[in-house]
Amino acid sequence: MRLGYQIPNFTYPDIDLAQLFDVVARQAKEAEGSGFDTVLVMDHFYQLPMIGDPDDYMLECYSLLSALARETGRVTLSALVTGNTYRNPAVLAKTVTTLDIVSNGRAMLGIGAGWFELEHDAFGIEFGTFTERFEKLEEALRIIGPMLRGERADLSGSWYDVSEAINEPPPLGKVPIMIGGGGEQKTLRMVARYADESNLICADDDIGRKLDALDGHCERLGRDRSEITVTKQKNCCIAPTHDDAHADMLAYLGRRGFDVGNMSDDELAPLLGMVAWGDPDEVGEHFGSLLAAHDRLDGFTVNMIPNGHVEGRVDLLGRTLAPLVAD
Repeated sequence: MRLGYQIPNFTYPDIDLAQLFDVVARQAKEAEGSGFDTVLVMDHFYQLPMIGDPDDYMLECYSLLSALARETGRVTLSALVTGNTYRNPAVLAKTVTTLDIVSNGRAMLGIGAGWFELEHDAFGIEFGTFTERFEKLEEALRIIGPMLRGERADLSGSWYDVSEAINEPPPLGKVPIMIGGGGEQKTLRMVARYADESNLICADDDIGRKLDALDGHCERLGRDRSEITVTKQKNCCIAPTHDDAHADMLAYLGRRGFDVGNMSDDELAPLLGMVAWGDPDEVGEHFGSLLAAHDRLDGFTVNMIPNGHVEGRVDLLGRTLAPLVAD
């Protein structure tokens, strides 16, 4: 993955439930047609607090990815990222394998330790401590990895026990494993040991330090760092003109409850600064500068929470960013 389009929100203005999947599918098709190589959706049951309200629409990710497999023909399909705590790891291996088969070999497993306590509590799923969740993730990877390679998995662990777990039929080919997050001690160590890809979630100013940490783990474990593709997650709002993008941003902030009409430029600035927004030249310059500053960064996963639902916006973003990450 060098350029992924993530769909993290499903509550759109003036879109009713009967139209919802059509809008989601259109985004995936625009992404595929404009140069994105991967389409990703979140694995959550409630909307995240930084995006919306808990009772905003949230679709189950693997059902949705399987549906998108029939709407697309080229892009890789993945969760960004699967919450390991939500599924038995052997069942998850079967789920991802089925996605690979129905998509004709286009599945990727994106996975993380899980973190959103509210939905764990609401759904009766054990949350556990930070340490326990990462212990579970590491054991899960020791089960899922072999099963995705067509091997039988055996593990008698602290959290999971599987015995000769069979995964038939196997995936059509290699299913890449991508671990999401930016934790320098646990997450990036597991990337170095188990993963093909890393999706960094961190401030732009921290990218260099995260890459250094990953390099260090690879060196200690004897892993060839060049085998791992690293992308950075970003939120974007692009439109044909600067003014259009600004209007889309203000409309989004208004939907989030901000009284933008009565806010000063100084009050708006930190809210606008949370998103890479503007016309194609402005957005391209922002992303290009990150790649220029970090030559070990391979690309981006990008969502368009403010305006991805607007027809043509995803297409515009893909055509803007794809040339920047082309081999």
